[in-house]
Amino acid sequence: MDERAKYDIRISARSTYLAGQSDADSGRYVFAYTVTIRNAGTVAAQLISRHWVITDANARTQEVRGSGVVGEQPLLKPRESFEYTSGTALATGVGTMRGSYRMVAADGYEFDAAIPEFTLSIPRVLH
Repeated sequence: MDERAKYDIRISARSTYLAGQSDADSGRYVFAYTVTIRNAGTVAAQLISRHWVITDANARTQEVRGSGVVGEQPLLKPRESFEYTSGTALATGVGTMRGSYRMVAADGYEFDAAIPEFTLSIPRVLH
């Protein structure tokens, strides 16, 4: 059996601009993002930590590392999903986020699950 098939974590994300929490005049643009993490593998795996790379339109990057997500370290059995919503603020109305989750499988194998880059954008800026 292909080892990668055992440890197959699929991640998707979508973002929303929070106009009510933002202040364009002072350069504060707030976004919520919802992430769905699905275990498409054959071994249960627990999300232990996160690493985000957040980049604004001026190419300023901030890295965020921490334990779990939204105060949890979810254990995903095969075919299970976990979804959560969090947020971030940028100094520009457009940016991107990408990163990885550190996972520990039930058999002790540790691996990183890549979070594909997604866009943060105020409405009607990008097509």
